[in-house]
Amino acid sequence: MPANRHKPDLWKADIAKSVDMFNEWFLHFAPKAFRESRNRATSEVAVALAQTGFLRNLSPEILTAHPELLPVLRMTTCPPIARDRLIGLAGVPPNLVKSMEISHTTPPQMAADTLRQGLAKIAQILRRLADTDILVWLEAERNPNDGEVERAASVIADRLCGAVADPIIRNAQERRQLEAIAVWLEAKGYSRLGHDKAIRFQEMTPGTFGFRVNVPVKVGVGGSANIPADVVVAPAGSNAGSLPVLIEAKSAGDFTNVNKRRKEEVVKIDQIRKTYGKRSQFALFLCGYFDSGYLGYEAAEGIDWVWEHRIDDLAKLGL
Repeated sequence: MPANRHKPDLWKADIAKSVDMFNEWFLHFAPKAFRESRNRATSEVAVALAQTGFLRNLSPEILTAHPELLPVLRMTTCPPIARDRLIGLAGVPPNLVKSMEISHTTPPQMAADTLRQGLAKIAQILRRLADTDILVWLEAERNPNDGEVERAASVIADRLCGAVADPIIRNAQERRQLEAIAVWLEAKGYSRLGHDKAIRFQEMTPGTFGFRVNVPVKVGVGGSANIPADVVVAPAGSNAGSLPVLIEAKSAGDFTNVNKRRKEEVVKIDQIRKTYGKRSQFALFLCGYFDSGYLGYEAAEGIDWVWEHRIDDLAKLGL
């Protein structure tokens, strides 16, 4: 039976409760999550500074050996520069910067001369824009003392975390949501499949569940792709080989972004249904700012949801 998509008379009250739940979590736990990330970042920045000779030895060789340092180095400038801004200022191929930041490696197919020239340009821009108000030792052409390194690392880490504040909060909230689902399922006798086990979507034993499982789907004519599912549950009492229930954990701190992203679930469920048929079960696990416009759009597409503040509705998904 449907969980909530067929109850529009309850949506308004549920929206208010969901907003209250998210706000309460944010006020109590988001600052802690941010501080923990900033503390980790401070240690990482201190290491990055040491690896570059405290930015006095910023060279193509250093960047080749440690491409993963680039996101930190962009925060050492005045003003801190975004990835695309660095590409434009240095006049380097976009794939060079993106490979260093995303894959933590230099492009393997790039010619050695082109790579060295590109890294030299990046180093030149970083040195030219270096923030000497926090990297106070650069103008004096000396090594910093421990206090100067600590202060600089703290400021740079704060910039680094500030640039990715939303993902930090979103990831912390997602971890909390997944753990809430796990606690509920385990209380019902379900067993969690460990990270060390390769989980095959259609071969799960009834009464088990797993996180972040790849679900293979058909795409286009003869194509295929893997859709990541946050939670996959093989209902207890179901037959072996039956389709598991797919759950997508979603949270939102405002009403604007959810309506921008609502088509994502529609595309996902469409691909799942085309591959496995209309009996496929796909539901959302919601906490935060999801308004009636969002809910109506999802309901019209046949997508159901469970509110986190009423987590026992997971049972209505057959769990």
